Amino acid sequence: MPSLAALPTRARAAAAALPLPTKLATTLPTTLVIALAITLTAAGPAAAVPVSVRVLGPQDAPLADAVVAIEVAGEPRTAPPGTHAEMGQRQRRFMPSVLAVQAGTAVAFPNFDTVRHHVYSFSPIKPFEIKLYAGTPAAPVVFDKPGTAVLGCNIHDTMAAFIHVVATPHFAKTDATGQASLDVPAGSHRLLVWHPGLGADAAPQAQAVRLPGPPVTVKLALP
Repeated sequence: MPSLAALPTRARAAAAALPLPTKLATTLPTTLVIALAITLTAAGPAAAVPVSVRVLGPQDAPLADAVVAIEVAGEPRTAPPGTHAEMGQRQRRFMPSVLAVQAGTAVAFPNFDTVRHHVYSFSPIKPFEIKLYAGTPAAPVVFDKPGTAVLGCNIHDTMAAFIHVVATPHFAKTDATGQASLDVPAGSHRLLVWHPGLGADAAPQAQAVRLPGPPVTVKLALP
């Protein structure tokens, strides 16, 4: 097989523009090219592995609506531009009562009730106010800092909810059995768990986790 230098001028220019593995294929033996392709494939991103986390409270009772997040070194802390979520109002309640989002997410607050609402939060991570309105406000609220925002309504004092903001794309809420399932790259990471029973100002409970591994059980000591 001719070397790159022995090719005609036009052929050399075309070969120079090829991706590296194809370019090397003009000069390297077939077996070496195959070995190189295998090496490049193996060096790609780590494959995601499933992880199951169960969150328990006092007397080992399962905790629903706990936010489980796993921070992976080198992965983006903020969501891609255009990431959206929704905190609706139905039957004079916030739905869901706990919303988990990644930092940088724009949250809409549609009002599906026949009465008006006045949504607000005084929480340090995102103080805001959407004055008396029906329908959907024109501009969503961007939650750009990790932490927890407590929501209320100036018209209906019984309405309350939480938006918990994480700095990782890997997060989920527990179901009625206290279980949350995620797909996370293999390796050693940091597991964070927060529940409304801890309080809005409480930091998530943190622990190291190595994946793949057995299911993880986290016990929260609620006030």
